[in-house]
Amino acid sequence: MTDHAALVRRALSPGAAEEFDRRVREQGDRLVGAIEAGAFDNDALTLGMELEAYAVDDECRLAELPEGVFDPAAKELGLHNAEINAAPTPLSTAGIAAQAETLAADLAETRERAREHGLSVVLDAMWTVPPAEGTLAYLNDVEIDVGEGTDAVDAPVVPGPDPDDPVVVARNMRRDPRYGALDNEALRRAGGVLPFEVPGASVAFHSVLFESFATSIQPHVQVPEADAFPRYHNLATRTLGPLLALSTNSPFLPADCYADADPERIVDGTHHELRIAAFEQSMNRACEKVRVPADLEDPADIVDHVVADDTYAPFLEEWVAEEATDHDGGPVDIGSCWEFDYKRGTFWRWVRGVVCGDAVAGACDERSLRVEYRPIPTQPTVRDIVGMQVLTAGLLHGLATSDHPLRELPNEAAERAFYAAVEDGLDADLAWVAADGEPTGDSDAIFDEVFEYARQGLAEQDVDAATRDRYLDPIEARVERGVTPSVWKKRRVREALDGGASLDEALTAMQREYVERSREHETFADWV
Repeated sequence: MTDHAALVRRALSPGAAEEFDRRVREQGDRLVGAIEAGAFDNDALTLGMELEAYAVDDECRLAELPEGVFDPAAKELGLHNAEINAAPTPLSTAGIAAQAETLAADLAETRERAREHGLSVVLDAMWTVPPAEGTLAYLNDVEIDVGEGTDAVDAPVVPGPDPDDPVVVARNMRRDPRYGALDNEALRRAGGVLPFEVPGASVAFHSVLFESFATSIQPHVQVPEADAFPRYHNLATRTLGPLLALSTNSPFLPADCYADADPERIVDGTHHELRIAAFEQSMNRACEKVRVPADLEDPADIVDHVVADDTYAPFLEEWVAEEATDHDGGPVDIGSCWEFDYKRGTFWRWVRGVVCGDAVAGACDERSLRVEYRPIPTQPTVRDIVGMQVLTAGLLHGLATSDHPLRELPNEAAERAFYAAVEDGLDADLAWVAADGEPTGDSDAIFDEVFEYARQGLAEQDVDAATRDRYLDPIEARVERGVTPSVWKKRRVREALDGGASLDEALTAMQREYVERSREHETFADWV
């Protein structure tokens, strides 16, 4: 643990921040110059995907994934987390099929490897059945590296950069010094304790590991022309409310987080999406790191906004890389912008612009600009996941190419609609500007246009009608039936409580049924 703690202390030091910021500014200047020179213009739209999941044992309790599970899946923040990535493909019929095939195959292989250890990998947005030791014991299981000449201490502590300052190491967090630096930065800013409050629950944590309550999917949409990027980015912000309302899936914490709260009041009062609060409350300490983004006015803003953002747990490439890159300038090379890319990784916005380097045959070389759409919770099935991916990409393209007046919706109104969807799901007070230029809060009219322009955007990319219907129809059925995964979960818990179950029993029964149904059906719409 000493080497890990030493790296964390280096990240907390003022000297590291100064050198880190200098490199980020220099790398940002080179990236801006390259964008302005057309180096990031490409030939076609692409889409990609990040999918997060978690593991449970045969009693549906949260469980740690062993090392042998992580291929093709990647590791994530918690020992119970896994991430599956679909490399970008063109936004086309074949490209969408490739996304679905990759996600399905990699998930199947990951599940088979987990099954060898008596575990299941679950497609869900928040775990609600705690591990055997309980939620608080699991998330607050920390060691304190007390540095040189310091007696052992218990949490909470305030981390610091000096050799005799304490450093917190969460035992159930991946032992990655960059995760550790982020954790200790948040704890230092919060005075050693991270409070977390949602309706019915008020708990305190000694690590940001409680962020791992939440699992999400992130559709990626690469925009071919840099000049068009602000339009796509700003439209993405204005679609946050409706697309989150369609996909809500995390209304409950584990029962042992609710203390003595009345179960029926919890069901009535809980928000449809608790993931948003988990992420925001873990990282928004002494600064607002996680939020709805400001609009972009110029393509270069994608870089400038990252450079100007609060520096958070800075790291230098040579601390973790076997061969450090020359930082003295020269032609732009994504690989030589390590510190900028690291800071971009801490630029936590619910829509995030990314300067990246994934090559896609027939679409782009190793330089591209993409929109990462980050608020969508993990969905129950692969087809539902690809459905939200296709809906997001098609909608952004359809709105952008039609010059839809949604662009006139004030950013503040879009933000209010997003947090309304967090709280109320499909019943949220949404905000939209219709195709005729008139503002509207009529949810039926809004969702009609969401699916109309998504289909239009996909058709413009020559996505065939069968593919459009295959992935959009099950999501549209949620509107017609008034049921999203969070609505279903709340109903099932309410029914169990009415039948005399305790909150713990109701949540466990709901979770087990969810896992079973998500395995038995191709889409969520098939089971409601």
